[in-house]
Amino acid sequence: MPRRKGMMTGSRTRGRGHKKGRGAGLRGGRGNAGCHKTKRIMYERVGRVWGAHGFKRPQSVVSANNSINLKTIEENSDNWISEGIATKKGKVVSVDLNKMGYDKLLGTGSTEKTYKLTVNSASAKAVEKIESAGGEVING
Repeated sequence: MPRRKGMMTGSRTRGRGHKKGRGAGLRGGRGNAGCHKTKRIMYERVGRVWGAHGFKRPQSVVSANNSINLKTIEENSDNWISEGIATKKGKVVSVDLNKMGYDKLLGTGSTEKTYKLTVNSASAKAVEKIESAGGEVING
């Protein structure tokens, strides 16, 4: 047993005096207790601590678009045809992106095939690339 602990063992207060060692009274409470009163100066130095900060947008307003690029369609079109997700008539590949869960078509990548795509919205670049390849984009 270390010397100091040995010295204090058996004493009533262990060297803390009578009131100092009881509970959290010496430090003004535990945690954030007293931050509106005794510890206020510390919290005012830190910055804005109390009250509401900002706001939370309602989930009915917040909607994230699930988008897809032309590059992805070009890479997966053969698989989609074999799985029955897309249909092919002649050279035209028809894909309903709404049924697949996509909201928007983006123009990254290039197309070698002719596509007929059904989607809610599409970027101008994507529509331009599809139409230059002989396809069409249907808003649905």
